[in-house]
Amino acid sequence: MSCFVFDNKILDLADKAEKMSRSAFLKINKQSELHQQRVLKAFIDQRVSSGHFFASTGYGYNDYGRDCIDKVFAQVLCGEDAIVRHNFASGTHAITTALFGVLRPGDKMLSITGEPYDTLMSVIGFRGGDDCSNSLGSLKDFGIDYSQVDFCNDSFDINKIKTILKEQKNIKLVYIQRSKGYSFRRSLSTTQIKNVSAIVKSISPQSIIMCDNCYCEFVETIEPLYVGADLVAGSLIKNPGGGIAPCGGYIAGKKKLINQCANRFTNPGVGKEMGATLGLNKKILMGVFNAPIVTGEALKTAIFAAAIFEILSFEVNPNFGEARFDIVQAIKLKNEKSLLAFCRGIQKASPIDSFVTPEPWFMPGYDCKVVMAAGTFNQGSSIELSADAPLKDPFTVWVQGSLNFFCGKIAILSGLQELFNEGCL
Repeated sequence: MSCFVFDNKILDLADKAEKMSRSAFLKINKQSELHQQRVLKAFIDQRVSSGHFFASTGYGYNDYGRDCIDKVFAQVLCGEDAIVRHNFASGTHAITTALFGVLRPGDKMLSITGEPYDTLMSVIGFRGGDDCSNSLGSLKDFGIDYSQVDFCNDSFDINKIKTILKEQKNIKLVYIQRSKGYSFRRSLSTTQIKNVSAIVKSISPQSIIMCDNCYCEFVETIEPLYVGADLVAGSLIKNPGGGIAPCGGYIAGKKKLINQCANRFTNPGVGKEMGATLGLNKKILMGVFNAPIVTGEALKTAIFAAAIFEILSFEVNPNFGEARFDIVQAIKLKNEKSLLAFCRGIQKASPIDSFVTPEPWFMPGYDCKVVMAAGTFNQGSSIELSADAPLKDPFTVWVQGSLNFFCGKIAILSGLQELFNEGCL
């Protein structure tokens, strides 16, 4: 007997979508098992013990748990080293630390995936080729230049990338955003990253290749550092935190570059040697241990959502049958009424704050009002299940996460029920 009441039409749609998804779910289970083996091997190789749960305070000297976490993440992400800290405020903060760690005045950053995610544009100091209205403390403010190459036919514009790399010799860092962000383009596979990295290095071997890895960890069988990237960064309240880490972020990659990032995070001469962990080591370790399974459940939720909205003839990205390279499912809901109704439905099926109505507001770092539905145990934790969208045409919602598929399914059906109640279906 169901505890939730959904219209029979919606239940019928759910049955069709779940039947469509069965073979995809089996593939995800197998992939999650491979990732779980990889994570378990890292725990064993790095000799994780209960002593690593120790809560350091003050300066955090000799925090062996903190050092062990860095080694686990480095091995899991195929890097030489990593810095994983609870006091990275967000994925953007981790990326910012990496950018300021390796870039110097007179250097240039080239984004080859078009304009990055909204919150990063203030960090760079440019938006749409123009100066941001507030660039105080940005890369631009420190004399670091920026340019970008937009996508061409939903992929890298290889010819333009080659031309810029040949003509401009001061490109210190080539930036790749794996996930689609608030765009409707396809997310990037590690195969695409491998191919473009080889091209970049053949023309500009001194350039650092950095990937924004948010939403993408444990989705494919390999990670960007394995195929040519020099640095990756992301958030612990997305995939690698497994829904357990309460906050934080990471940077992983080549040891020399991680040292530079660590010097920026604390101060030169200290690097990774300081920083109290306040008892959070256990949660971060449990989170990454749990991450392969949770990421798999989020992928199942995204596939189910794609299937059911495709049946209803909505435009989705990725399409139901397409390969997936992140956990994000974009759905064009066509108008403001439908967008807000769907987000209300997601919120109503959330374990926390289900009674709250999400309202659009001007979030820091965005150029328009944004609506976010996320009844999560950890504030803003995308891996737990959230649905958010800028309030502008074509009123696309980005759904990501779910600690388990069953709750994700209920949330999607709740969003559909709200659409049905509002006469939007």
